[in-house]
Amino acid sequence: MTSGTLNYIRFWGVRGSYPAPFGSHMRVGGNTSCVELQADNHILICDGGSGIIPLGQHLIQQQEIKELTILLTHYHWDHISGLPFFVPAFIPGWKLNFYGPGDNQQEIEQRVSGQMIDPYFPIEAETWLADVHFLQAHNNQLEYGPFKIEPFFVHHPGSTFGYRIQVHDKTIIYASDNELPFVDNFMGERLNKMKPDELKLFKAMQIEEKARYIELINNAHIFIHDAQYTPEDYAKKRGWGHSCYLDTTNFAIEANVKQLYLFHVDPNYNDNKVEELHCNTLKFIDKHQSNMGCHIAREGLIVSIDKL
Repeated sequence: MTSGTLNYIRFWGVRGSYPAPFGSHMRVGGNTSCVELQADNHILICDGGSGIIPLGQHLIQQQEIKELTILLTHYHWDHISGLPFFVPAFIPGWKLNFYGPGDNQQEIEQRVSGQMIDPYFPIEAETWLADVHFLQAHNNQLEYGPFKIEPFFVHHPGSTFGYRIQVHDKTIIYASDNELPFVDNFMGERLNKMKPDELKLFKAMQIEEKARYIELINNAHIFIHDAQYTPEDYAKKRGWGHSCYLDTTNFAIEANVKQLYLFHVDPNYNDNKVEELHCNTLKFIDKHQSNMGCHIAREGLIVSIDKL
């Protein structure tokens, strides 16, 4: 491969909701969610948004690797819209493995191929010439080459996964769409109507859920997480399944994350706005006396797994 780094993470799509191919967005990037991980000549791809299109063009320029696994967090269009244009799927000799939410392999296949039927698309997934497989987790675990993968549910409309990925003794968390304070917001307006025993149960549920998330993410080397909204925009869009960037940062600090990557940023935010959010985040981290690193997830950014 031509990344210049043997084992790496590369961001191919970082926007939320819809592609934003605007001149004012190009420093951060306008494609929707797609992140490539490569280790020991194995390629793992998180999500198939529009960013997977240039990734596909990149992959066919090399001859070393002809198999890859694609993890889908969910099936909203901004996370699968690049799949009909993913060139390796149309080339004999390639092997593509898919995994995502679904009760069985047939359901995953149906959801992946559902956007490629009349009248939505002129070419069906049946025309793919690659060897395509749909995976099933065993004991909530997947293994692919050096990657050990654990899916976990997050708060987003419909069935949506985040992924805990372990490779080379490093832990990488990918959670593109997740509303961190969902339980607080959903139940908060009902608190005044709760009986004492219901309130006690709710508080226990809050503590249990937070402990579960902390355990999954604690000490992660890389935390790629939804940071879609400013506090002002989040206040208007509670329950939509996305996080305010400050909630994401605060949670990452609590979980002792090493490096946070602000991801799935709102397509309405231009580069200057995203840079402003990043500056505010660095001030927030400093105020909380944390030594966590924080970065904007930018298209084309390559992070060495070996140097984490």
